[in-house]
Amino acid sequence: MIAGIELGGSKTVVAIGTAEGQVHEEWRFPTSSPAETFQQAISWIAERGTPESIGIAAFGPVGVVRGRDSYGKLLATPKPGWADFSIIGTLQAAFPQARLTLETDVNAAALAEARLGAARGLDDIAYITIGTGIGAGILSGGRLIHGALHSEFGHIKVPRAPKDSFEGVCSFHGDCLEGLASGPSIAKRWGLAAADLPADHPAWAMETWYIAHGILSLLGIASPSRVIVGGGVSQAENFHQHTEQLLHSIAAGYFAPLEATPYVVAPLLGQQAGIKGALLLAGI
Repeated sequence: MIAGIELGGSKTVVAIGTAEGQVHEEWRFPTSSPAETFQQAISWIAERGTPESIGIAAFGPVGVVRGRDSYGKLLATPKPGWADFSIIGTLQAAFPQARLTLETDVNAAALAEARLGAARGLDDIAYITIGTGIGAGILSGGRLIHGALHSEFGHIKVPRAPKDSFEGVCSFHGDCLEGLASGPSIAKRWGLAAADLPADHPAWAMETWYIAHGILSLLGIASPSRVIVGGGVSQAENFHQHTEQLLHSIAAGYFAPLEATPYVVAPLLGQQAGIKGALLLAGI
């Protein structure tokens, strides 16, 4: 029996499926406190049997490096009550015989899109999500990337858009990429949620400015063959095309991966990228 858990800041998904990413049954429910959330997830899985392996795709920051004291724990998350909560310890107590594999939600989504989705057949890709926060998962040479921690793409600094004096909303860094281009930053800057902004609103030119410059940094560091951009903010009309056009302009013909077209694409797996990735993790 293979199980997957996608732990998100607002919702949690649990599933039973295959190590190839096929979902047989899933359940989605709101993320609440750590104790309540994992009690629900564990009960749902246990009702279906004893899992041999569980893949976990979690929001961050989270300790993903085995052998370190921080492994399996939520770190300095702004989500109340979750800092220092041990995901691995909680699941080991419930399923002591199960093999557990933990990754970030964006790394899991990157793996799923590379194996089953919009980057199928590619071993060097990035998956960016833009919603309540901004994050990126990176697959390089067929391996998910992390070092001292995992990628914190949302907290890089990017050049400011011309005449932009917005202070940013990141509680740690103010005007990092997440502080300037996440869903909450759009709402605070313009007074409307991204979903309520018309397609011709100036917010979108500013949003694509920041995301394109963020992707330019990814190009310079990880050189992905394709970049997949998901999350609620990216669902705006022509968002991916406009971002790619601007990216080509600011790259000035320098980066070879941009010769692959399309380069900035939407996820093919949609809302199932994370949970499919969790099942794939269970098979690694």
